Amino acid sequence: MNDHELAAALAAEAGALLLEIRSQGGDAGDAMANQLLLRRLAEERPLDAVLSEEAADDKVRLGRDRVWIVDPLDGTREYGEPPRADWAVHVALAIDGVAVIGAVALPGMDVVLHTGTPPVVPVAHSGPPRLVVSRSRPPKSVDRVVERLGATTIPMGSAGAKAMAVVRGEADVYVHSGGQYEWDSCAPVAVAKSAGLHTSRIDGSSLRYNMPDPYLPDLVICRPELADSVLESLSGSVESSRG
Repeated sequence: MNDHELAAALAAEAGALLLEIRSQGGDAGDAMANQLLLRRLAEERPLDAVLSEEAADDKVRLGRDRVWIVDPLDGTREYGEPPRADWAVHVALAIDGVAVIGAVALPGMDVVLHTGTPPVVPVAHSGPPRLVVSRSRPPKSVDRVVERLGATTIPMGSAGAKAMAVVRGEADVYVHSGGQYEWDSCAPVAVAKSAGLHTSRIDGSSLRYNMPDPYLPDLVICRPELADSVLESLSGSVESSRG
């Protein structure tokens, strides 16, 4: 199978496992989904490097052009609160630092969105922009977007679920600042880009992956027609906290 198909298949496999063992809690889910993904990638792409949230960072990846970047369970809190469905599995392949291939599984919704079959974003709705935000700790930058764009907010769990809400047309903008890592955004960004959405840092610069420090604190995913307005509203709002 090609890389797109592999990303989708592995995200689906990990999602099925997580559903099966959900009663064991988030720690078990993180560990077992990580084991599955690492084993399957070693089988299918033994020459590629891997960066996973749940594994030690092997710096050999810095000498590789192809690096799989995975989050075996994005949204551990939500996963531990059944029947919540706003959690995800991220499987991405960065090539030369760019999020090229990715899959985001939403197992609680029985959905896998991936770059092999780029999603079709629904037409824009007629109301004010809908901004998807963290249900527990929205970043300060959210207030700027709400104020300047007249946006409404939709609280939601994991980064993957929020990003896919924009892809699925359930929201129009996802903004994060103040603390994320490459595994939080690589797969969602790949899928969102394949669907024609805008993706960038909050200063408008490109998102780069497989960096020596995988800390990648801020992110914008939005409908392309809103990108200029969103970025203008965020000007000067970069937050340095790793919270």
